[in-house]
Amino acid sequence: SRPIVELRDVARGLASGDLSRRPRLTAPGEVGDLATALHRMADQLAARLNALESEDALMEALIEALNEGVFAVDAGRRIVRINDSGRRLLGLRGSVPIPVDYLPRERALREALELALDGTSPPPTEIRVDDRTLALTALPLASGGAVVAVFDLSPIRHLETVRRDFVANVSHELKTPLTVIGGFAETLAEDDLPATQRRRFAETIQVHARRMQRIVDDLLDLSRIESGGWLPNPAMVEIAHATGDALATVGDAAEAKRITVNVSPHADASSVYVDPTALRQILSNLVENSIRHTNDGGTVTVFSEPQPGGVNVGVRDTGCGIAPDQLPRIFERFYRVDPARSRDAGGTGLGLSIVRHLVEAHGGRVRADSAIGRGTTVTAFFPAPTDTTP
Repeated sequence: SRPIVELRDVARGLASGDLSRRPRLTAPGEVGDLATALHRMADQLAARLNALESEDALMEALIEALNEGVFAVDAGRRIVRINDSGRRLLGLRGSVPIPVDYLPRERALREALELALDGTSPPPTEIRVDDRTLALTALPLASGGAVVAVFDLSPIRHLETVRRDFVANVSHELKTPLTVIGGFAETLAEDDLPATQRRRFAETIQVHARRMQRIVDDLLDLSRIESGGWLPNPAMVEIAHATGDALATVGDAAEAKRITVNVSPHADASSVYVDPTALRQILSNLVENSIRHTNDGGTVTVFSEPQPGGVNVGVRDTGCGIAPDQLPRIFERFYRVDPARSRDAGGTGLGLSIVRHLVEAHGGRVRADSAIGRGTTVTAFFPAPTDTTP
């Protein structure tokens, strides 16, 4: 009976999950055939279990790699599987199984889940969870339970809002000069208009045409930078030299308002690793913006300072300042702290947005610090060249 006892123990070990057990018996006859068959069965079970474990690990990796949140609910109304995206979007914690009562109290979510658990496929819908807009899809399982998928639509909705605002802002910015140009052009068509008025009207048309040209040029620059059509070609640039080129375009505006423009680069940060053309455009936009929002007799200062891993280049003014609630938005397209003042001074509302994109194209970052009545400081950080920089 010893061979039978050994085969019995091996079979019990395999049944309990110990697939390393193998019969040591080698004998002729039926007992030997049974040992051989048991040995082959153990090998096949081990191979199939390994295949199932590999497939399960692959499925787990695929589910976790999804940006879409996915979770499965069994017939007992418990969440038995959920990926990290699902936990993040629905605010769920803890290990599975999780009761469905822990799901957000969103009516559309509950109704879709109930329909799926009853065997009906509800139509895709949108739900609101916290500050997010989620696309929801629920499907029933043939064996009972349901699978629910949620996808975060918030970035898409934000882009749609930005696009609508952009179209509205461009239309608004171009409407005023076009209306002025059209009105004065109709007046110029009259034969009995005095020469002095004709000249004044022509000059007004020219001013508004230049304003539209600036808006179009800035939009083209912004589009080229955002689309990746422009890439920086950085080199070590003297800040004082680049500032001199930038100030040449705003000297008349500063003189008209009796604004003093100072250039004070730090001795340890007299040069910066940046695209020369980009730096001139950045400084020109920042200085022009500071002059526009600084009262007569004020001061605008271009400065630099060393920082760990790079150099800060910035512009400081003694202007009217910006309220704390408006400060985070000044780098948005067409956003103006004082719309009437900016338009009257010829601003397009795109300068700071262009500055931000130019700085970020260098791997840097830009920030603004301000207080009402105490002026504004806009600082751009440019990283130093690395050992691998060509």
